Amino acid sequence: MSDEKEFAGKVALVTGGAMGIGAAVCDLLAERSARVAVVDRDAVAATDVASTLIGRGLEARAIATDVSSGAEVSRCVAEIVDAWGQIDIVSNNAGIQRYGTVESTTESEWDEVIDVNLKSVYLVCHHAIPHLRKTRGAIVNMASVQSFATQRGVAAYTTGKHALIGLTRSMALDFAEYGVRVNAVAPGSVDTPMLRWAISLDENPQALTEAIRDMHPLGRIADPKEIAETVCFLASPKASFVTGSTLIADGGLLLPISGAPKD
Repeated sequence: MSDEKEFAGKVALVTGGAMGIGAAVCDLLAERSARVAVVDRDAVAATDVASTLIGRGLEARAIATDVSSGAEVSRCVAEIVDAWGQIDIVSNNAGIQRYGTVESTTESEWDEVIDVNLKSVYLVCHHAIPHLRKTRGAIVNMASVQSFATQRGVAAYTTGKHALIGLTRSMALDFAEYGVRVNAVAPGSVDTPMLRWAISLDENPQALTEAIRDMHPLGRIADPKEIAETVCFLASPKASFVTGSTLIADGGLLLPISGAPKD
């Protein structure tokens, strides 16, 4: 089967689907014949993504959802199943960043990051897995290089991303007997609105952009489409014997030994 028909007959639920990596995942899945639910709390942006896909003759629908709310996630999953009868793929991409140490991060900031970056994955999977068991489907969670390393001042974000790997592995083991595969992707720096926002906070955004680029041995920042390709691989039959794994797509960011001399 050619890639363009790879997901024919499949239904995908994509959180954080209105922008960045999530939007790129929606685009690629739909281009390869999946019916795609663009799930995002930004109703206008989600509708824009879905409308663009529909305008290209692809199948998509926007579902405005706060994925940190169990009631809203339950409604979202029910709407997808009512419309299309099944769920085959879940791509969890919703994420936010807040800067601070444990000392400086407020309780509300901590809860917000953990709710969106970790609890939402639990909620979406909790409600979607009964349907994925029927289709022997696939879950792909969006982790990060900060699932394995960290930097100063991102306590809540790093905590959520580390925990996400544990959740991914736990679900992979729990649902393997039903043919449900669960994996994660851990990107390095990706050209998304979140990264551009973070860079804009610096007093010298151009210098920071260059520094981030140079930290990656491949010498550049990833395009969201590159990360979407890894998601689609893990969701596809090509990865039929892969579960509980994390695909690191970081341009080599995690490779160097800190402090090692450069050539």
